[in-house]
Amino acid sequence: MTDIMIVKSWQAIVGIVLISAITVLMQIPSQTWATQATVSLVMGVAALVCMATACILASRWRSVERLFGGLDRIYETHKWLGIWALAFATYHFIFKAKLGSWDLEPILEMSKYWTRLVRQLSFVALGLIVLLALNRKIPYRLWRWWHKLSGPLFLIVVLHWLSFESPITLTSSAGIWLALMAALGVIAALYKLVLYPFVASGGEYKVASVSYGKQAVHLELEPISKGFEFKAGQFGFLSIQEKGLREPHPFTIANAHSETGNLHFVIRALGDYTHTLREHVRVGMLANVYAPHGYFKRVPGAERELWIGAGVGISPFISWLHDKTIGQFQRATLVYCFDPLRAFPSVERLQEIANQSGVDLVLNPSGGDALETAIAHAATQADPDKVQISFCGPKGLLRHVQDLMKKHNIPTQNIHYEFFDFR
Repeated sequence: MTDIMIVKSWQAIVGIVLISAITVLMQIPSQTWATQATVSLVMGVAALVCMATACILASRWRSVERLFGGLDRIYETHKWLGIWALAFATYHFIFKAKLGSWDLEPILEMSKYWTRLVRQLSFVALGLIVLLALNRKIPYRLWRWWHKLSGPLFLIVVLHWLSFESPITLTSSAGIWLALMAALGVIAALYKLVLYPFVASGGEYKVASVSYGKQAVHLELEPISKGFEFKAGQFGFLSIQEKGLREPHPFTIANAHSETGNLHFVIRALGDYTHTLREHVRVGMLANVYAPHGYFKRVPGAERELWIGAGVGISPFISWLHDKTIGQFQRATLVYCFDPLRAFPSVERLQEIANQSGVDLVLNPSGGDALETAIAHAATQADPDKVQISFCGPKGLLRHVQDLMKKHNIPTQNIHYEFFDFR
């Protein structure tokens, strides 16, 4: 899990636009470059490539996850690709991508009626996919099934490109660029929709124990045949094989890898699925876990480590406490931000685990100032440039931590976190 390459969302989108522009400009006369039609053509190409790239990112291929630095960042980029694809497609739909001086012909001959219909359907399909995907009021179970239509609807967009009269041929630079990305997008969509449940890494498990907290549940799963290896801090997609619980949801694995292969999940009942899971999960139920994912790990060369977990965001740090591969717990402090009425696991249990590892535990109940005190203390114990902060919690608290880092001269690039907003 070392030497990962991280491509940021803006880099991916800018790269797509630049390659699309260069390949299109190679196909048309230079005297027509500075025209509205050229911009529209570039936007159309970029929109299709953005959609194809979004399909590729949704595949959960390991190589792609490694390139972007984790599945959480892939989904962040996936979201922005959809937004920009709609923006580019809107421009392309409004302004004609044709000039009389261009040699225009479709790659796939269709009647004018069907060509026009496919053009309109491709724009409507893209708009519906993006706008409904961004609507957080839609229950996850409905959102997930609707979002699965993205793959088939992508085929309509590809058909629009093939039937559209343009200067782009299959053997041209832009045609090769579009054909390559469209093919990869279709393959990725087919893999995710059809093959993924059968070939994805992970394993089959049985629920071995269930314990409850207020609006939370702790599950222990034991492998039916054999488990899988994972690193402390990684997460998996859990699917309980019972009616209403089959939807795979991402949860952090709250333990380090052991010889038994058992997995622990600490789950807060925050939505429809997690409420149903807490109410209906029972010992003996079967489960599929698709994993491991994520690159949330300790910083090996840190002089001083500060781990900040809020609510159920304590899970990766519990796994770190159990993981003895790095050691050097004496340089780490764990700050637990929690609501005293909903703390799970209990403060006493967390203190016991921290004591066993030799990590200082700082309790920061709602409204407390222990978090700022811990950050200030860390900045005085070591050079602020060598203080590394690992965070798992809500965005509002993340911004507060970043403000405190600035206040105490800790570089903001010294904070490490994952996005867990997967829609």
